[in-house]
Amino acid sequence: MATQTPEADIPAPSQPQTVRITLTTPIQRGESTIYEIVLRKPKAGELRSLKVEDVFTTDVNTLFVLLPRISMPTLLEKDIANLESEDLLEFAGAVKGFFMPAAMKAAVARMAGASDPA
Repeated sequence: MATQTPEADIPAPSQPQTVRITLTTPIQRGESTIYEIVLRKPKAGELRSLKVEDVFTTDVNTLFVLLPRISMPTLLEKDIANLESEDLLEFAGAVKGFFMPAAMKAAVARMAGASDPA
């Protein structure tokens, strides 16, 4: 018979992981200019119809589907198509980072010379 964990032992839900990206070239929408985008770690439903390996390898077509689901303000397909390549690569790195285990993030941070991998 399986034992149940007392509710006191269940950790409180953490805040959604986010990454703020400052764009090399801002996005112009009408009279508004977007200088930065916040990406939120996707939940399972936002990965629907996507192959996990394509998400992790940051396939460009997959990014076109995923980024509008997890960006704030919401990126439109035309916004993504007009991104500078370095901005797209930064988005790709952020998405990949959402799925890295803590040990891998720490190793990457050490290689980059950072002291705090968060």
